[in-house]
Amino acid sequence: MVYISEKTIKKNKYFYLMKSLRLPNGKVITLQKLLDKKGNVKELEKKYKIFFLEKEKEAYSNFALKNYTANSVYTREQIKKIEEMKVEYQYLVKNFSAEQYKDVFDRFIANFTYESNAIEGSSLTLKDVAIVMFENRSMQGKDLREIWETKNSREVMEKILKGKFKVNEKDIIKMHKMLMENIDQRTGYKQFPNEIVGSTIKLTPPEKVEKEMNELFERHENNSENLHPLQAAALFHGKFERIHPFADGNGRVGRFIVTAILANENYPPLIIRKTQRESYIKALEDFHRGYTNNLERIFLDKYKKTFEKFFAGYTKYVK
Repeated sequence: MVYISEKTIKKNKYFYLMKSLRLPNGKVITLQKLLDKKGNVKELEKKYKIFFLEKEKEAYSNFALKNYTANSVYTREQIKKIEEMKVEYQYLVKNFSAEQYKDVFDRFIANFTYESNAIEGSSLTLKDVAIVMFENRSMQGKDLREIWETKNSREVMEKILKGKFKVNEKDIIKMHKMLMENIDQRTGYKQFPNEIVGSTIKLTPPEKVEKEMNELFERHENNSENLHPLQAAALFHGKFERIHPFADGNGRVGRFIVTAILANENYPPLIIRKTQRESYIKALEDFHRGYTNNLERIFLDKYKKTFEKFFAGYTKYVK
C-alpha cells in the first residue's frame, strides 16, 4: 500500500510518500520518501519506482542476512543477490498486465517443460513443446507418452505458480498423479524396488518410503527456519531423488517440487537445462555420498541465470 503522510515538525509541514512492506515473518515495515510537495499518489509512486525497489531490496536482504545461515556457497553476498532478484521478480508479477503475464510465463513454462523432459530423454524439441501446449494438438510420429508429459506439465506448473501445492505428502502425491495422467497408472508411493540406470546409488526400498518421506517433510519444515529457501530447495531435491518414492517420474516431480518451494516463498523459479545434465546427475550422486555443495551451487547458478534470461529484462517496461 502506498500513501502520503503529512508530518509537522517544529511548525513546519513535511510530506512523505509511504509504502507498507510485509516481511516473510509477517512483520510489516514502512518505507518512506521525503517529498518536495504533496502530489498525486499514483504519479509519485511511478516517479519513485526505482527508489522503492532499492529500499525493498535492502529490507529483504537485511531480513535474509539476519535470519538465514550463510555457508561457502550461500555466502552473505550471494544471499543479498538472491533477495534482490526476488524483489524485482515480485515487482514484475504484481505489475504485469494479464496479457504480459501470459506471454512471459507461457515462454517460461514451455522452456521449463522442454528442458526437464529432455533431461529424462524426451525427443520433443522446444518448438514441439510449444505446439502441444499452446496449439493443443498432437504431432504425427511423436511418442504419445511425450505428448502427455508435455500436456500434464503445463497444468501442474500453472497450479504451482498460483501456490496450489504445499510441500507435504498429500500434495506431492497429487502432483505426481497429475503428471502421470494417461501415462502410468502406478500412482502413490512405489510398491516395487526401483533404480537409476547407470548409477550405483541404492535407492530407498518401498517399505521405508513413507517413513523417509515424512522425515524429509519434517526436516524441510525445520530447515525453513534458518536456511535460505533456495538452499533448502536444493537439500530437499537431493534427498527426494535419493528416496525416489514413485515408480516413475521422480526426476520431473522433483524439479516441480523445487519450483513449488520457491513459488510458495515468492521467489522466481529456476530451470536446469539438458546441457547441464551430466553435471546435474554428478551433483546428485555427490549429494548421495554426503557432499551437498555441488547441488547447492547448481541451484544458485540456475536461479540467477533463469532470472536473467526470463524476467530481468522486463523491469524497465512495466509501470
